[in-house]
Amino acid sequence: MSELNVESRELEGVVLLYPKGFVNAHTVRLFEGEIQKALDRSQYQIVVNCAGLTYIASAGLGALMGVIEEVRHNGGDIRLADLNETVRNIFEILGFNHLYRIFPSEVEAILSFRGEGEGGGPGA
Repeated sequence: MSELNVESRELEGVVLLYPKGFVNAHTVRLFEGEIQKALDRSQYQIVVNCAGLTYIASAGLGALMGVIEEVRHNGGDIRLADLNETVRNIFEILGFNHLYRIFPSEVEAILSFRGEGEGGGPGA
């Protein structure tokens, strides 16, 4: 059994990613691949629903940082939703909560894209 499974779907132009398990050096390629699929389709509004994410290591954080400039340059953003306490603490300790908007629910993250022009960026 894999340490990570990533499902994805699209809703109203927003790509929803559902990582389940651990994002680490051994599994990050799968996570990166799902993000890249959205970018290859020129879809730059991305919500990562972290409800099933048990842990994210530096490799996973690096995957997010590796694409955020391209995403924001194209008028989109990566938003995070439904983080458990462990994952939230990782983001906060490393200051990622200042770089990415974090929402209590997937619905709130999706709705945050409505009515935005270019950018979006951090700052909740």
